[in-house]
Amino acid sequence: MFYYINGKLAHLDPTFAVLDVGGVGYKLTISGSTHSAMPPHLSVSEAPAVKLYTYLAVREDDIELFGFASEEELSSFKMLISVSGVGPKAALSILTQITPQKLAIAICTDDKKAIAKANGIGPKTAARIILELKDKLQKEAIAEADLSSSADDELVAAIGGSSKKRDAEDALAVLGYSRSEASAALRSIDIDNLELDEIIRLALKKLMR
Repeated sequence: MFYYINGKLAHLDPTFAVLDVGGVGYKLTISGSTHSAMPPHLSVSEAPAVKLYTYLAVREDDIELFGFASEEELSSFKMLISVSGVGPKAALSILTQITPQKLAIAICTDDKKAIAKANGIGPKTAARIILELKDKLQKEAIAEADLSSSADDELVAAIGGSSKKRDAEDALAVLGYSRSEASAALRSIDIDNLELDEIIRLALKKLMR
């Protein structure tokens, strides 16, 4: 329904923000990461303009609007709630503990401890998140390769290519980018001699131009 909301930051709380758009206040539930990215809240007359990417959760007894400081965080949130047993609150808890980029790396490197540090997330849930999302990413990679009318050899090779390149592409997929976008962004990066987090940081810099 909403892709993003751009308005004045009328109120900021550790768990939610209120954006004033034409005199209407939209309450958006946020993560700790988004809270940290918000500018300081001043008086109403000096309220800064803020854009939050949104997700609308509709349940039988409630409707809740979630806000995210970046499209990458929104994509990570959607990935997390696609995992069985992981709801919006658990997803926000994880994104409060670690950034979307670090979450992507944790998923790709089987780092259950990094995910389990979030409040309310145990080792079993962390393991399920990694298992289900890695499996989903692999299936999406194969499907994208199969659908490529030009039989993109580079994309096919990337699925079974070097471990670091595959991990980098998986991480970028968690952040919402397609395999072809990820592959293009990684082309001129020295993958062999850089750490995974630096590879992803450089790729994101190129993708966000």
